[in-house]
This record gives sequence, structure tokens and C-alpha cells, in this order.
Amino acid sequence: HRRFDYRPKTDPYCQARYTFCPTGSSIPVMKEKDVIEVYRLQAPVWEFKYGDLLGHLKIMHDAVGFKSSLTGKNYTMEWYELFQLGNCTFPHLRPGMDAPFWCNQGAACFYEGIDDAHWKENGTLVLVTTISGTMFNEMAKWVKYDNETGIYYETWTVQASPDKQSTVWFDSYECSKFILRMYQKLADLGAVFKKIQTNYTSIILFSGEPVYLGNETSIFGPLGNKTVAAAIRNFYYPFKPHWTVGEFFVDLLKIIDRVILNHQFYLFYNLEYWLLPMKFPYLKIVYEEVPLPIGNKTSFGV
Repeated sequence: HRRFDYRPKTDPYCQARYTFCPTGSSIPVMKEKDVIEVYRLQAPVWEFKYGDLLGHLKIMHDAVGFKSSLTGKNYTMEWYELFQLGNCTFPHLRPGMDAPFWCNQGAACFYEGIDDAHWKENGTLVLVTTISGTMFNEMAKWVKYDNETGIYYETWTVQASPDKQSTVWFDSYECSKFILRMYQKLADLGAVFKKIQTNYTSIILFSGEPVYLGNETSIFGPLGNKTVAAAIRNFYYPFKPHWTVGEFFVDLLKIIDRVILNHQFYLFYNLEYWLLPMKFPYLKIVYEEVPLPIGNKTSFGV
């Protein structure tokens, strides 16, 4: 997943049904001698609206919690889409614009408090490590860097087959990946993690070797490839929001025809388009263990 030099301003066209990070605050500077508990937080996606529904499918959202021993204050940090999951996964086809229009930024959100009921009821709230105030402050600097350079949400992992050793063509970039990066940063700083099982959700597409198609300019620009441009627009059209059940089922048949019968999926990744020659079983949601990283006890006097 590519790093960028800066985060671009979002277009006013991109609108969220639910405000991104409504109670967000800046990350505080902790006193060096503080001892801070770090908690693994996980709950079903959209639990606030659908309860445990997506939890049964193991579609989970990840976050991390902190508790300062000096102040007693709790904090939550998570990484998610600025304009909801649908906008990050599929583009808008806007009138008068040849190229699909994406609202696919993601970012970190930090706020005071941990909603115990939200995380405990259908998910996880468990202590994973303890860090010093110095380590927390170093982590905060890393979060700022990560947030300014890793700016686009990516829903899909793309693999060659369901085999665990198979080639990963594209890796996702979503909430769980942020938590894994942050845990690794804490381990690099000296955090020693507990030996507990930690599982994460991945939505995987299965594909043969991807075919590079180009970027927005080379495909949709004045000298672009009109055939490829039309194919990409036609592919994304059925994924638009639906106002009636009838429209949904008509477009669902189109999606099945293109993805399963014609073995095609167009992926937008790092501002470039790729054609995925899809393979059975086409799509799978997995909830697999990713072990907590191994820390270094000598760092920062922990």
C-alpha cells in the first residue's frame, strides 16, 4: 500500500451519513513516568445500528484503548472510513465526468473515554500490554506520520487462492491493519504483549495474476483508452445505491454475470486500475488469527 506525501482536501461531493470522529480530540502528551494500560477492542461492524448481526458473519471492527494510571483517564483510538464503507469500496459515476469519482479516504480517530458496553457486549475488551508515558508519546508521533501518509481505505485483500501460503496480489488497508501497525510500533518501542489469541476480519477476492490497466489520466483522459474506460464504468454501475428491491436484484444479476460468469473484477488500488481474472471461490470472509508481536523488554526501561 503506497504512502503519500500529504493528505488532500476532501471534495464537498463526498458526504457521510454518520459524521467521522464526532467527538475526536488531539492525542495528549503523557508524563514519562505514567504507566498506561493498552486494551484490544473489537466489535461487530455497525453494531450501533444492527447489533450483533454482522458479528455472526465475523465482520468485525477493531480499535485500541488506553488507560492512564496517573490521571485515571481512558482513551479510544481507531482508524476508519471518512465517508462510510460503501464509498471506500465503490466509486460514484457522476454526470459529466468520465472517470469514476472516489470518496475513499480513511483516517485515525482519537477521543477520550472507552465505551465499555459497546466493546464488551458482542465483542472484546481485553488488556494486551502496559507501556510507559514515553512510549505512548513516541507512538503518538508515529500515528501522526501514519495518518498523514497512509490516507486511502482499501476494503479488499486479493489472493491467488484460499491456501494460506498463496500469493497476495493486493493487501487491504482498513481498521485492523492500522491496529496491527500500531501494535508493531509499540513492540518496536519495547512493549511486551500478553500471550492471547487475536483474530481479525479480512474480505478476500480470489484472482489469477492481475492485469495493469493504467491510472485515471491514461484511461479516462483525452488520449485514454475508451474501450477500457467504458468497461470500468459499466462494471461499477450496478454497485450504485438502490432505491427499490427490484433495482437491487436486477443489478445483483449483473454483478454475478460479470464477477462469476465472466470472471472479471476491476480493482482501484493506489490510484490505479487493475483487471482481476476472478477464480473460484471468488470471495470469502475470513476471521483469522494474527499473533500479537514480540516485544523487546529493554526499550525505554520497561
